Amino acid sequence: MDYLQAIVLGLIQGLTEFLPISSSAHLRIFPELFGWGDPGAAFTAVIQIGTEVAVMLFFWRDIWRIAVTWIRSLYTPELRGHLDARMGWYIIVGSIPIGILGVTLKDTIESEFRSLWLIGTTLIVFGIVLGLADRYGRNVKELKQLNLRDAVFMGFGQALALIPGVSRSGATISAGRLLGYERATATRYAFLLAIPAVFSAGLFELPEIPHGDNSYGWGPTILATLVSFAVGYAAIAWLLRYISTHSYLPFVIYRILLGGATLVLVSTGVLQA
Repeated sequence: MDYLQAIVLGLIQGLTEFLPISSSAHLRIFPELFGWGDPGAAFTAVIQIGTEVAVMLFFWRDIWRIAVTWIRSLYTPELRGHLDARMGWYIIVGSIPIGILGVTLKDTIESEFRSLWLIGTTLIVFGIVLGLADRYGRNVKELKQLNLRDAVFMGFGQALALIPGVSRSGATISAGRLLGYERATATRYAFLLAIPAVFSAGLFELPEIPHGDNSYGWGPTILATLVSFAVGYAAIAWLLRYISTHSYLPFVIYRILLGGATLVLVSTGVLQA
């Protein structure tokens, strides 16, 4: 049964990691709804590695170009103003807030932050934030206009996703849209910015898999990670096509409905907070 549950949770992770609806919230709410209990912060962090491998495969040309140009710029001054060299620095600097806060708040993330009261509330609140940012964002800036200040601001947006229900991609996209970046630009940068944070969190939590708060063990965790990779790759392709002609409004509505339903189910005792 653990393996069947792992497949389901891998599907949920792959489908929700890149959509601005919070994969960590879904991995907390639905197992509780199915009567499986909380799979734990370690399980959640580790299977996210699968979806980030999907990002690396999908954007491998961009990642390779950025990495090579950034390394070359360290000893070739002429390249330091190149967009790819700057992107390397922006991803590094933008990852610092979530790295520091993730280590500092580790115990809180694994306990208080997993409250369904909090998750239901953040789904609603940050869904509204996403809707307002997408509605009133100026939609004028392209990736080439990204600067250090904006990279840091979006990095702090990503750091909010340490709270399940906020959504890593949703918070970063909201920050980008508030700064006036196009939907495609904000979304693409959100995907790239997440790579160091997710890999670091997953590797940091790996020692917790055989024990700690993880109830699945190595086999189911690895299976869920593989499933999340396959489904996540398809989700990336779909989302990038979707946002080229649509707004984020359906995701905002879904977040509010899911958050509201979660709060109702917790208040009536159907779900244990």
